[in-house]
Amino acid sequence: MPAYDAYTFASFRRTMTVLAGAAALTIPLAIMPLPAFADDYDATIQDIQKTMGGVPSFISQFPKAGLPGAWSELKAIEFSDKTALPPKTKALISLAVAAQIPCTYCIWADTQSAKQAGATDQEIQEAVAMAALTRHWSTIFNGMQVDFETFKKDLGGEMSAAK
Repeated sequence: MPAYDAYTFASFRRTMTVLAGAAALTIPLAIMPLPAFADDYDATIQDIQKTMGGVPSFISQFPKAGLPGAWSELKAIEFSDKTALPPKTKALISLAVAAQIPCTYCIWADTQSAKQAGATDQEIQEAVAMAALTRHWSTIFNGMQVDFETFKKDLGGEMSAAK
């Protein structure tokens, strides 16, 4: 475990106490995952370089203290082929969400990722259309304040009959 100075630990402890409210907070350090700090930054930059073949310039705009954790999450989910979803499916989901946000940067990158993972133009179009359909019906259900329990009852019967 890396060495943390007294100030860092005290600051972390104060934050956790505030989050816990009036209750006393005692978490054994052996089981408490400590956050990544900037001293992991250089190793993260090296890993990004190794994984991606370069370090995108926007990385320099990301807070140094947050980069190790953000990269770890991205690498473990999006870049890993050892997850429940195959890379093409993850890229299509990401593209569909990006189209709804909307995020021009993500749409471009996710389209490239989907194509690299073997997605056809038709699959990309269908993923985006599914996002649009979901947004459309979500707007209707929420805007018309459709009763959720009735909705579940209605579709529960309809869905089992459709099988």
